[in-house]
Amino acid sequence: MEFNSFLGNKKIKVDLNSPIDISIPLFFSKKSINAWGIPPAFKKSVRMGSWVGSVKEGGDVNFNDLYFNPHAHTTHTECVGHIDTNNTSINSKLKSFFFFTKLISVYPEKINHDLIITKKIVSEKLNNTYSFNSLVIRTLPNNITKKNKDYSDQNPPYFSEECIKYLIEKGVNHLLIDLPSVDKEKDNGLLKNHKLFFNLSDGGNENSITEFVYIPNKVIDADYFLNLQFMPLENDASPSRPVLFKIDYK
Repeated sequence: MEFNSFLGNKKIKVDLNSPIDISIPLFFSKKSINAWGIPPAFKKSVRMGSWVGSVKEGGDVNFNDLYFNPHAHTTHTECVGHIDTNNTSINSKLKSFFFFTKLISVYPEKINHDLIITKKIVSEKLNNTYSFNSLVIRTLPNNITKKNKDYSDQNPPYFSEECIKYLIEKGVNHLLIDLPSVDKEKDNGLLKNHKLFFNLSDGGNENSITEFVYIPNKVIDADYFLNLQFMPLENDASPSRPVLFKIDYK
């Protein structure tokens, strides 16, 4: 299945039969990614009296309670509710699910003891002509261990304030990254980049940040059609499944 459309003054073709899923599965074990120093996700069979929700243990169905944190254990999409006093839900904020986007790959810049995604790095990739409201950023080197890494106390790469301001100026409303946060892991709770991107000082906006994506190396930097799917949870963040589709320019 495919569709044809126009992007600006260019005719395009999108093949919907070739999805590129850039989400990371949620494993209920230590195989799952983790961050923020919390225990791994887990599940357990429901038990009610003599009944057990496990076919292996003699139950008629598998019936599990699941314990996980979307911010720590899987690909997730979050909104201003992550930092506002109302705990605004992603389900109430994100009402569009299809976007044109670009994938860029960047080497974070080493500044003192930190690896930082700077305005200079990103602007060189976008050539100051960016016109989409969504952007996917892959950090390099890109190792498959990103799919089950524990980022706790590792001081992973993060964005500079100047870079976040630049993305806002370029009209990026939906940012997808392969990191646990746009902010430094330990910043004394300042969360300056979240507050900037979600415009918290002016009451918040409809923007979204999707963290913990994984883009295989075989997926090239290019323009894509993005379907950003998430579980309709009434929570600040929800497990999500961003899917890319290649754009062919005619």
